[in-house]
Amino acid sequence: MQGILVLGELDSNGLASVTGELLSLARSLADETGEQVSVSLQGASVGSEADDAIAIGADKVYKVESPLLSEAQIDAHLSALEQVARSAEPSIVLIGRTPLGRDVGPRLAFRLGVAVAQDCVEVSVNAAGRVTATRPVYGGNAMASVSFSGDGTQVVIVRPKTVEAGEPDSGRSGSVEDFAANLDDSVIKARLVETVSQETEGVRLEDAGIVVSGGRGLGGPEPFEQLQALSDLLDGALGASRAACDAGWIDHSHQVGLTGKTITPDLYITIGISGASQHMAGCSASKNIVAINRDEDANIFKSATYGVVGDWNKILPSFIETIRELRDD
Repeated sequence: MQGILVLGELDSNGLASVTGELLSLARSLADETGEQVSVSLQGASVGSEADDAIAIGADKVYKVESPLLSEAQIDAHLSALEQVARSAEPSIVLIGRTPLGRDVGPRLAFRLGVAVAQDCVEVSVNAAGRVTATRPVYGGNAMASVSFSGDGTQVVIVRPKTVEAGEPDSGRSGSVEDFAANLDDSVIKARLVETVSQETEGVRLEDAGIVVSGGRGLGGPEPFEQLQALSDLLDGALGASRAACDAGWIDHSHQVGLTGKTITPDLYITIGISGASQHMAGCSASKNIVAINRDEDANIFKSATYGVVGDWNKILPSFIETIRELRDD
């Protein structure tokens, strides 16, 4: 077994961001081991995405096309990826911890009779090509280092936004194979009944360079209007802790944390967030954290680049006004 196989995901804009991240990780691992990087692109129709995948790190692209792959249907994508994996016999399979990947990954490992490492935030490989991965355990309160024994394929599920996607290189060359997967309706065990789309304005939370988040310390939903104003001034995105979302103050699509979204902004501003480990698991890769909290012993200050101890009701309005003045200048 040799080579690194990536499960590539597509969205309405072409390659999903997680595909670029996984290809960047695969490329760095392959440069150490001298192996080839391949990617399985699965959908109803795969076009220029194959060339895009080569430009950001793939040496070979498996184009798997079928009407059954037009949606993120777990059974169909699992069957397609299993067939590609059995044909390619990779030493490592990298899958993003997305709504699709978190279900496909463990099922693929079971079908191949191998182990799987879930929710990995760091991945390295030794001279023998065996993976060592770091993953959060105990609700994010500790980090565990796990490794694979034996000689079988290693299935690694990687948390999105823990690796930066590489810059495209149009000069890279690679091969594209039309892979004829044997797919029919018999593989479908569950069917999609309805898709509910939610319209959003501005930059996506996961992609934002600046994120402003509020927590339980805000006391209710009204303060999120001020946080929205601040994030708009900074051309950022609005986030929240799980406690604020569970209280119904803001939609769960804004949740940052272990059970929410993972973010990696250049600047993360938190107001009224204590910094529980579950929340920090989703934002620990932020380059700069600014924390505003009245509790000087709040855990968030251990990770903050800058901290302000005090009442957010007094601090936030003047902070917003100062930013407005600076922008007007």
